[in-house]
Amino acid sequence: MEAISLKLHEDLLKRSDRMARALGLPRAEYIRQAIERMNRETETCLRAQRLARASRKVRAASMTVNAEFAAIEKDPDA
Repeated sequence: MEAISLKLHEDLLKRSDRMARALGLPRAEYIRQAIERMNRETETCLRAQRLARASRKVRAASMTVNAEFAAIEKDPDA
């Protein structure tokens, strides 16, 4: 495991210490978990953005296919 050094505003450090104690975690573990959570949330957000971009790219084709299915549902012999 590698070590990092970071500077935090005093109020953020105090709040983090309070929350870590409330959870029964050492400060370093609390910060590790916070970073992991932020990484997961960021990955989820980025994945949603990629899916939205892909959806916009195929929207016209999807609408055409949906219209074709709707026509078939109205008249199965068409």
